[in-house]
Amino acid sequence: MRTALVIGTGLIGTSAALALTRRGVVVHLTDHDPEQARTAAALGAGTDGTPDGPVDLAIVAAPPAHVADVLADAMRRGAARGYIDVASVKGGPRRELQERGLDLTPYIGTHPMSGRERSGPLAATGDLFEGRPWVLTPTRDTDTEVLNLALELVSHCRAVPVVMDADAHDRAVALVSHMPHLVSSMVAARLEHAEEAAVRLCGQGIRDVTRIAASDPRMWIDILSANPGPVADLLTDVAADLEETVRALRALQSSDEDKRREGGTGIEDVLRRGNAGQVRVPGKHGSAPRVYEVVTVLIDDQPGQLARIFADAERAGVNIEDVRIEHATGQQAGLVQLMVEPKAAPVLTAGLRERGWAIRQ
Repeated sequence: MRTALVIGTGLIGTSAALALTRRGVVVHLTDHDPEQARTAAALGAGTDGTPDGPVDLAIVAAPPAHVADVLADAMRRGAARGYIDVASVKGGPRRELQERGLDLTPYIGTHPMSGRERSGPLAATGDLFEGRPWVLTPTRDTDTEVLNLALELVSHCRAVPVVMDADAHDRAVALVSHMPHLVSSMVAARLEHAEEAAVRLCGQGIRDVTRIAASDPRMWIDILSANPGPVADLLTDVAADLEETVRALRALQSSDEDKRREGGTGIEDVLRRGNAGQVRVPGKHGSAPRVYEVVTVLIDDQPGQLARIFADAERAGVNIEDVRIEHATGQQAGLVQLMVEPKAAPVLTAGLRERGWAIRQ
């Protein structure tokens, strides 16, 4: 791939463009908002100038509701040898293109499974897709050259290619992305009018559950409008679980011992099923999840504290597998949770204590 055209310079389009330009690909940028394309160009994602002729690959990074229109326009203009889109739903756009009678041999639907709560070109980064799955949905009609161009794009972005059927993809993202976002938003909505005293008690648990609720509602309306059926089916199942859980909690309030016992069994059931589902979430680098030991360190909210901890861990010969930070409410301090291999935990604890760190048991 020598040349590419990115149509839509938001977070995903600009991030892909940044990755391609770093690999020496000449990238042309266009957007319905010319100012956004100029911003992406100023960030080093390419040029907002019009290409002289057809490029090797056109990457459509428009909202799902507009993908088919943008693709159809680009294909009729002969803008490229191959065409892909990066929308979060795949079945709908392909069917729309088929209904318009377009030749779909030069097209393949794709979806990089990566993103951020922020949107727009200023949120973009060239390593956004590194190590993340990038779904490709070829059909028997897909031209081999176009599939190879898409795979080259994925390679340039250092993502991991995953081949799926388009409708299977849409059901999958409803489960792992779209439904969780709505549930997160519904939990966060309980905080909108909550008493300030209650909100001040927020800890890491509520932050984890509500983090993705900070995303742009307009973007999510586009996404959910393109995949409403599978998401509604999943929420129906969640609603049934909620009803059973409410019933079990009410039973726990009863003065009848048998009902309380029944309520406890119901709560235990949903918690155990949650445990069983959670362990299936892929771990580091997409591998099977591993159990790490947690070493908790008290730190001050000052520049360089995290760098010092990592440097001291290196001196102790311990690799940090993962890290989480919990900020103390009303204090300029926090707790850093360092996840390490179980056998390394005593070594790290001793090494950090020797260097003056306060370890929380």
